[in-house]
Amino acid sequence: MPEPFPPSPRAGERAAADRDAAGGDPSAELVGAPLTPRRPAARGRGRQPGATIALSTASTYPESTAAAFEMAARLGYDGIEVMVWTDPVSQSADALRQLVDYYGIPIVAVHAPCLLLTQRVWGSEPWAKLRRAQSVAEKLGASTVVVHPPFRWQRDYAKEFITGIERMAGETDVRFAVENMFPLRARGRKVSAYAPDWSPVDDDYAQVTLDLSHTSVSGSDALAMADKLGERLVHLHLADGTGLAKDEHLVPGRGEQPCAELLERLAGRHFAGTVVVEINTRRAESRAAREFDLAEALAFARLNLAAAPVTAGA
Repeated sequence: MPEPFPPSPRAGERAAADRDAAGGDPSAELVGAPLTPRRPAARGRGRQPGATIALSTASTYPESTAAAFEMAARLGYDGIEVMVWTDPVSQSADALRQLVDYYGIPIVAVHAPCLLLTQRVWGSEPWAKLRRAQSVAEKLGASTVVVHPPFRWQRDYAKEFITGIERMAGETDVRFAVENMFPLRARGRKVSAYAPDWSPVDDDYAQVTLDLSHTSVSGSDALAMADKLGERLVHLHLADGTGLAKDEHLVPGRGEQPCAELLERLAGRHFAGTVVVEINTRRAESRAAREFDLAEALAFARLNLAAAPVTAGA
């Protein structure tokens, strides 16, 4: 997940105008208000068996969590990854259940509120936040909780993080997939803001999330990381980057990351995890422009997951 998408007042005004034109923001009346279910959109056509393609609600910022469900269902995504942030709907299992029932699209992952922007969401105690994310995932049938490594200043949390994640994973069927982050660049030096490390590859995590915008910032070899992770790679944040020292989260194919090659490689090994489109659309001039980027990213994922290389003798 980008850390975090900074607010854009003009984009927020445009999003509000789009919602008003469409009859308002459905999230405004969600908590405690029943919704009439809609007929689910057709999804998964041409999908590589075993691979789920989901949309992160972060991809529709500054629009609401409810708007993300609406767009994902209309465009034909297989599921949703909920970024738990300051939107009250994203924090409520009951409100999220109403969205699942209304739009007919499942939640496949919950991104725990571990960004700087969300340090006070669900309280400030990091283990309590992870337990709550686990509870929400269990209630909604999501298979994965995405979590970032601790910040260095969270010393006690960082000290117990690897063993704590292992302990929690042993108590539930929900997977805790630790995400790769990136070092900060200052005056030609790289400084890690995370502990035990910004990269989970060499640490003893059972499940990992690989974010391709983050590999761009860190200058990492995404294909080598995926190969080294092997079966521990269960969750992919599909995005792109140009190697700048900022978290770009471009539409896949618009940067320099090996997005297509990685998807083909995953398909070739019958990847059964989740591919989550997590792109930055906050500069979109309209709802239509935002949906264009989301549709392009979905088409990119489907095409390259279906283009698995043929092995010898097959």
